Amino acid sequence: MGVVNVTPDSFSDGGRFVDPAAAIAHGLALVDEGAAIVDIGGESSRPGADPVELDIELARVVPVVAALAPHVRVSVDTAKPEVAHAAVDAGATLINDITASLARVAAEREVGWVAMHMQGEPRSMQLRPSYDDVVAEVQAFLVRRAGAARDGGVAEVWVDPGIGFGKTAAHNWALLAGLDRLAAAGWPLVVGTSRKAFLGKLLGEADGADGPTPVTDRLEASVATAVWAARQGAAMVRVHDVAATVAAFRGMAVEDAA
Repeated sequence: MGVVNVTPDSFSDGGRFVDPAAAIAHGLALVDEGAAIVDIGGESSRPGADPVELDIELARVVPVVAALAPHVRVSVDTAKPEVAHAAVDAGATLINDITASLARVAAEREVGWVAMHMQGEPRSMQLRPSYDDVVAEVQAFLVRRAGAARDGGVAEVWVDPGIGFGKTAAHNWALLAGLDRLAAAGWPLVVGTSRKAFLGKLLGEADGADGPTPVTDRLEASVATAVWAARQGAAMVRVHDVAATVAAFRGMAVEDAA
């Protein structure tokens, strides 16, 4: 799943693709690089992000979905039912839902649904995240939401542990270490680590730097954790750097075949 953020403030590529033409061109480039799905988002969910008004999000997302849908499977990354409906009207067939609350929309529109775990909301989720057993708690939440969605008529249900969404770096590493447990629950697993802050923190510490490695210098860690996720049973990885990730997966396939 390749990422296209049509936003001015996303943590990694905010502002680069806020123009619809730039977003469409980037989405087509991701398809050429090997993305099976392109995920379109018009509201940043980075830590501390403020909500976006409905009309603004619709104006950002719908033209890009409509332009890309004839060329690739498109998902819409939104927390708003109105945006999900409009994106499906424009050709999206998957709702990537950080709130795990839009199953009814997916059922009504007969499209796929990704239920993600998030403790809190983007504006406050990183203030004091706390768990007794992060893997067990995330798994229990996702299994409940996925089962309810299937019972409610959603035929295609994915689950995402929400790396970086209301989790400390330690929580993120624990979830990565426990991906095999999450995958064993039986629901197709989506994992997104690409360019995230906990990778920058680890890389900065490894380099002896005063702070985290910049977002632009997290490629190797992003690819490595994507490969790890696939090895542990993830069915999809959500990434910014599609070409590098596809190349790594091809290398992994060659290694497995040897």
